Amino acid sequence: MKNDFIQLIETRLQQPLPGEAAQFRMAHPQRRTSLATPPQATASAVLALFFPKNEAWHLVFIERESSNHNDKHKGQISFPGGRFDDTDIVLDRTALREAEEEVGVDPSTVRLLGQLTELYIPISNFKVNPYVGVVDYHPQFKPQVSEVKSILEVPFQHFQDPKNEGLTTVTVGNNLVLKDIPYFDIEGKTLWGATAMMLSELLEIVGNSPI
Repeated sequence: MKNDFIQLIETRLQQPLPGEAAQFRMAHPQRRTSLATPPQATASAVLALFFPKNEAWHLVFIERESSNHNDKHKGQISFPGGRFDDTDIVLDRTALREAEEEVGVDPSTVRLLGQLTELYIPISNFKVNPYVGVVDYHPQFKPQVSEVKSILEVPFQHFQDPKNEGLTTVTVGNNLVLKDIPYFDIEGKTLWGATAMMLSELLEIVGNSPI
């Protein structure tokens, strides 16, 4: 496992980002246009957290609890994250706080590497700020029972393999059926939507660099 892989990500996150072009690669065809973020959008943040496991860099995801009726993304797979709280002061603190609450990661052990492109999510009216971080140990993740159904630990290389991408049909909200949705397959689970769009930009930043 190479630490220079993490250094590469940190360096490239300080450079101009691929932005919407990379995000749109994993977006629904109707979503592949720029959307102005309304002033009343809810500020939020997520954390794409790298950690070492079995000599490979992994990312942690949550499968959201499907019985939480207040969660417009219930049942979906996402990065740990949530809405900004005034006590956070700055948005990167939001990402760290939510990661602690949802998966039990100690914020003091996380080194933030940088930030991906902001993304507006119309269905929840969230303006999401995606942060990328790393820890140098394999955390003992603890799910927040009220919001997290399960925790997924996925090797980053999994997403670099084209055979784990495809198109699918998903049902959201009041039985709204969306077809031809780009997604990543995680052992039979479907990662799509905003999280797939953020991950797509991260993959473009990394490129074909060895892990």
